[in-house]
Amino acid sequence: MWFLRKTNLICNLSIAFHFIGYVSFFFLHAEMNIPPELTFEVLVRLPLKSLARFRSMCKEWKLVIDSEFFRDRFMSLNSSSVSWSIIQTRPQKLTLEIVGHHGCKTWGLTRSPGSLVSFFAETTIRKLQVLACTDGLVLLYVESCVGTPMYYVGNPLFQEWFRIPLRPKYTSQNVEKLRNHERFSDSGLVTKMQSGIVVSYKVVWLIAHTFAQVDFAIYSSNTGEWEIKNVTCLHSAYWFSHHKSIALNGILHWLSNLTGSFLAYDFYGGHHDACSIIYFPDNGKDYELPHFRRTITTSEGSIVYFNEFGGNANRKVRVWRLVKYTDGPEAWQLFWEVSLASVTKLGIDYFPVVMHPLKSEIIYLWSRNKKGMVLFNLRTHVFSLHKESEDERKCMDGCTLSFNWCNEYMETVHRYFSPSFQGGPNLLLASQYVLPRWLSRLPRPQPSN
Repeated sequence: MWFLRKTNLICNLSIAFHFIGYVSFFFLHAEMNIPPELTFEVLVRLPLKSLARFRSMCKEWKLVIDSEFFRDRFMSLNSSSVSWSIIQTRPQKLTLEIVGHHGCKTWGLTRSPGSLVSFFAETTIRKLQVLACTDGLVLLYVESCVGTPMYYVGNPLFQEWFRIPLRPKYTSQNVEKLRNHERFSDSGLVTKMQSGIVVSYKVVWLIAHTFAQVDFAIYSSNTGEWEIKNVTCLHSAYWFSHHKSIALNGILHWLSNLTGSFLAYDFYGGHHDACSIIYFPDNGKDYELPHFRRTITTSEGSIVYFNEFGGNANRKVRVWRLVKYTDGPEAWQLFWEVSLASVTKLGIDYFPVVMHPLKSEIIYLWSRNKKGMVLFNLRTHVFSLHKESEDERKCMDGCTLSFNWCNEYMETVHRYFSPSFQGGPNLLLASQYVLPRWLSRLPRPQPSN
C-alpha cells in the first residue's frame, strides 16, 4: 500500500507541474516539504527543457540534476524518444531540414529540431550550409553579404555558437579557392563523449592527393589550434568535394567513388598512419545486385547499410551492421532480412533514405508515386505512409512527424538512387541531426595563459 501511495503521489506531483508551471510548483514543493527521494522521482520524469529551467531556480535541485546518479536514471528512462531531423546535404535553395521529429518525451519540444538552427552571424549573411551534425552539435559554413567565409560549431538547443578561426595564413580568397577544389572536403566534425556528454570536438578538413595520400587539417576544441596530419588512404584519388562524411564514436566515414567501399579514420583513437577501407557486404556478388545505389547511415550507435534484393515478386530488404573495421567479411553482421511484400503494394517506385537513429528496426523509404515517406518496421512488418500535404501526426516512435519541402528535395535526388546509376558515385544525400539525451553544453577552448 505504501508503494501505491508513493507512486500516486509522484504521478500527482508530475501532473501538478504540467498544469501549474515552474514557479508555482517551486513554491508548492517548499510548502509541502516534499521528501528528497520524491523530489528526485518527480524531477527525473520531466522533459529536459523543464530540467534546464529547474537547475537555475533552486540550488538543491541543481545539485540533484547535476549528479551522475540522476543523469544515469534519466537516460535509462528515456532511451529512444529523442527529437531528431533528416537534414539534406546538397546545397540548394530549399530548406535545411526536410523531415523533423518533435514532441518526443526526452526533450518535450513543440517544434522540430531543425528550426533551432536559426542562426545568424555577427553580420548579414548570404549563404548558410549545414556541413555536419554530430552528437547534438552542428558545423555550419556561413558567407557574409560581402563573401567573407566563416565556420561555426554550435549547440542549437542552447543557442551556443563558436566561430572557428581559419587556419593561419588563410585569407578569404584562399578558403574560397580551396572549397572549389575537387578533392577538398570541409564536412568533418567528430566528438569525444563521456557518460553521454560531449567533452571535446574536432573540425576536420580533408585534402586528397593523387598518390594515395591525404592531408587532414584538424582543429581541436581542447587546444584551440589547427594541426596537419598526413595519412595514407589508398582510394583518396576517388574523393571529391561533394562527398560528405558521417561521424560515429570519433571516427569519420567517407563514401568512395568506387561503389563497393567506403573509408574511415579514427581521430581520437591514437596515431594511425592509414585509413581503413571497408567493403560493402554484398560487394562483388554480381548474381544478386542491390536495387539501389549503395550508401550508409547510422542507427543505435552503429554504422548501418541496407538495400533491397530479389525480383518484383520476392523483394527483400537486408540490413547489415558494421562490427569491425576491416576489409574482410567479418566486418559486417546481417541484422535483418525481411520481405517487402506489404510495402510493394504501394508501388515499386521508392528508394531508401535513412534508418531511424535510435530504433534499428525502423527504416525510412520515399515513395515517389505516393509522394510520401514510408516508415517500415522490420520487426512487425507494419508500415505507415506520411505525406507532406497532411496534418502533422504521430509516427512509430511516438514523436510528431513534420515535413518541409521534402517532396521537392526527393525529386532532385531520385536519379542518384536509380539502378541505372549503380556505376555512378556514392553520395550521402541525407544526414541525421539527433538531439542529445542529456544537458550537454558546447565545449570551449581553454584560454591561453
